Amino acid sequence: MQKKIDLAVNLLLEAVREFPNLCFASSLGAEDMVLTDMIDRHGLEIEIFTLDTGRLPQETYSLMQKISERYRVPLKVYFPEHQSVEDYVGRYGINGFYDSMESRKACCHVRKVEPLRRALKGKDAWVTGLRRAQAVTRSNMELSSFDAEFGLHKYNPLLDWSHKDVWSYIRSHDVPYNRLHDEFYPSLGCAPCTRSVTVGEDMRSGRWWWEDESSKECGLHSAKVPSQTKSSYPFMEKS
Repeated sequence: MQKKIDLAVNLLLEAVREFPNLCFASSLGAEDMVLTDMIDRHGLEIEIFTLDTGRLPQETYSLMQKISERYRVPLKVYFPEHQSVEDYVGRYGINGFYDSMESRKACCHVRKVEPLRRALKGKDAWVTGLRRAQAVTRSNMELSSFDAEFGLHKYNPLLDWSHKDVWSYIRSHDVPYNRLHDEFYPSLGCAPCTRSVTVGEDMRSGRWWWEDESSKECGLHSAKVPSQTKSSYPFMEKS
């Protein structure tokens, strides 16, 4: 475990050396709390931001408050443009994302992709908490690569960590986390688009559960889906 921690920290150090204008996009999930702790613990000059879509669960806002109380590194919050949200609701309805793939991705674009583009504007590189095991759409990602979608370099320090590794770090370092994880929510997003899962279900099965497995991305992290059968991962391996 210590070897994985050292590798992740070294990759963050490399990112800081290579790209002074660096940021970390936190979704406030368990993986992102591990990286927040590492950045703060090692005094790394990395800006941390998150996206408030306007549809987040209360538990996520409670975690934001805990972060501000626990860590020295400030958490910058980006919101969607109000006119874009109003236009979306006018066209599709307040919960129109349930109706079709087009309407769901349009909602994600307004509430996530556009704010992310603003957050990344002027940056040279960004860090994420993505892991290969989270979804079939992420199995081909790399620890460090150029992100053509957003035109800057991308680092994924926890890419090869297991779910168990993440929770081992959280327990060992007393890292704050979203309490919805204790209610069987392995992947967190907007409240209307996220549900709990059962033991043995795929880690991302609680996100946009009404859609096909290969489409479960919101546009923040583009990747090719490999032609292989998805595997399931036991939820909340805390031992």
